[in-house]
Amino acid sequence: MAYQTLDLIEQITRKDQSKYFELGNIFMNGRAELAAERSFIQEVRILELNIPRSTAVQAYEKYINDTYKFPEEDFDHWEEWAKPEGTILTAFQTILKANHIS
Repeated sequence: MAYQTLDLIEQITRKDQSKYFELGNIFMNGRAELAAERSFIQEVRILELNIPRSTAVQAYEKYINDTYKFPEEDFDHWEEWAKPEGTILTAFQTILKANHIS
């Protein structure tokens, strides 16, 4: 799959009712909705659309594209993206803060 541009922030509710934030796009939001229908997660909500393309967003986006495969329609589980300590976690936290989410 081609490089994915991440331009929205979602809140994902896991099956155990705990929640986490993630960057995504309309494609990934559709996959998350499908994951909820398949009971891999409880729910997904878009919190912020069209987030600014800051250097933090670009760094996190590159990490995601380099590290993960985007799911095809026949996926059989939901993969939560890890946010390793250091520059990736800092970039992610910066994105949330810049968008008044956390």
